[in-house]
Amino acid sequence: MAATRGARYRAVVAKKSDIPETALARLFARERRKGAARWFAVPGGSTLYAADEPSDELYYLHAGRLGVFRRQEGQEQQFLGVIRPGEPVGEMALIAGTPHSATVIALRDSEILALPRAELFRDADRHVLTELARLMVLRTRQTSRPDAVGTPSVFGFISVDDGPPIRPLIGQIAAEVERLGYSVTVAGADAVDAPTEWFSRLETAHDFILYSAEHHEEDWKQLVGRQVDRLFRVGHGDRKPPATISTYASEPLQSQQLVDLVLIQPPGRGLPSGSAAWLDATNAARLFHLRLGDPNDLARMARVLTGQSVGLVLSGGGARAYAHAGVIRALREHGVPVDFIGGASMGAMIGAGLAIGWDDAEMQQRMHEAFVDSSPIGDIAFPILSLSRGHIVAQRLEEHFGDLQIEDLPIPFFCVSSNLTTGAYHLHRRGLLCRALRASIALPGVLPPVTLGNDVLVDGAVMKNLPSDLMHAFQLGPIIGVDVSRARSITAEDVRHPHVLRWLLTGGWRQGPPIVSLLMRAATVSTGRDLAAARAACDVLIQPNVDGIDIRDWRAYEPAVQAGYLAAREALAGLSIPVTDLHKRKPIATS
Repeated sequence: MAATRGARYRAVVAKKSDIPETALARLFARERRKGAARWFAVPGGSTLYAADEPSDELYYLHAGRLGVFRRQEGQEQQFLGVIRPGEPVGEMALIAGTPHSATVIALRDSEILALPRAELFRDADRHVLTELARLMVLRTRQTSRPDAVGTPSVFGFISVDDGPPIRPLIGQIAAEVERLGYSVTVAGADAVDAPTEWFSRLETAHDFILYSAEHHEEDWKQLVGRQVDRLFRVGHGDRKPPATISTYASEPLQSQQLVDLVLIQPPGRGLPSGSAAWLDATNAARLFHLRLGDPNDLARMARVLTGQSVGLVLSGGGARAYAHAGVIRALREHGVPVDFIGGASMGAMIGAGLAIGWDDAEMQQRMHEAFVDSSPIGDIAFPILSLSRGHIVAQRLEEHFGDLQIEDLPIPFFCVSSNLTTGAYHLHRRGLLCRALRASIALPGVLPPVTLGNDVLVDGAVMKNLPSDLMHAFQLGPIIGVDVSRARSITAEDVRHPHVLRWLLTGGWRQGPPIVSLLMRAATVSTGRDLAAARAACDVLIQPNVDGIDIRDWRAYEPAVQAGYLAAREALAGLSIPVTDLHKRKPIATS
């Protein structure tokens, strides 16, 4: 067996060279021989450079792997991707003469070559400059996108409880990755004694590497935790988590929140439950449910690994947000998967239904029961805190979402509310779903706020109506944003005093007085800069024409849905490639 393994290692080692011969590689080799380029090592977990630091050297990764991270004010930290051996880093800031825009951290022990700016401009020939220019164009084509650098390609899956072996399941995920057109290999504990060179060569020979470690393979688990770009702990969702779960992850993976949780769910169980205990035990950055026998979940994991997962972000907009249901119908008809869901206000409501698994018919039925058939803000109150008591909304949320926890949703979901106490948005990724939704739709002056400790939470649209930037923190794939805020809003006609008798006899009072429209619009007006940035963060932006729908016209479900459906069809028809391929990396076989 040992001889067989050794032959296998030698075959892989001989298959490809570590680093392709490029003009840049030749430049650094020459400069190092001359003594102009300095060599140094960066231990795993150490920072090569931080955002806003001055740039005076071009770096070249000789061995190891670097992670690129960005944290903008008021946003979650984004993992932008990885730098692999043979690639430069810091070139844009160096040539532009500006500080670094991101932080670069060694994900593993790495070897770096550094060339000062003066030597680069003095000795670089046209081939080097052309190579750098091409790279800069690729990395800046969409500066707000997280694919400005390479996607992670080496993943570890470690079993953390004594359940059935996970290797067959990892093999199924690998098969889905292959269906996407990539070369992938799965390695197990038989490689525990492989030389370091074998792992490095394996990475150059395949697009993606999946390491699988069973619960009892202690030495192999420790090695996997030091060898990957991202780590997935794997447990069984129908069991309680072990009393203690070792990290296994290297320090860089832990500190940069690159450790996720996969819960295997038995077939026929229905919606997952008990996931909160697993998250408490593992402190995972993300949670994925794999329902055995469900090919959709396997395909989703493959898209997550390859950077082809699709994030759907739905804006608020009162009754106009019904348009999101039409967008979802069009996405289904076009075969566009949805792997992550985020939303604000009424967009969060529609998104939560999708995350649970409602089909078009169930979505329509539940929206009618909750909002369309009778006004959700019909319990008009003496306006001390708000015009409505909020009892009807709370009752209907409980009726349709029950005691579901966000972490138990089959599709990863988040929504946002606005924290008036801190002056920042509040991200809801855990806890009781109906409570998070209640906070996300609490329009100031229309519905009472929700309190969280001493904090006061109101409608998410107040501070982040289209939270597409937050979606970047959770996944590297394309993002579809649906914005219903472009419609014509308040006019002079809307704020005229109504004829009271006619208003009462026609039932117009059930929508609330005209002040409701005024409050809803005033509370959700985004600055042009914020709105433009949110829209620019989307790969596909869908803006349904809902001009003719009043923001408080809760009966306008069908026309709003149709507007969303038509807008989505038009946006998808304008794409030359499938949504999932918008960030698709070029496979090695076609390089």
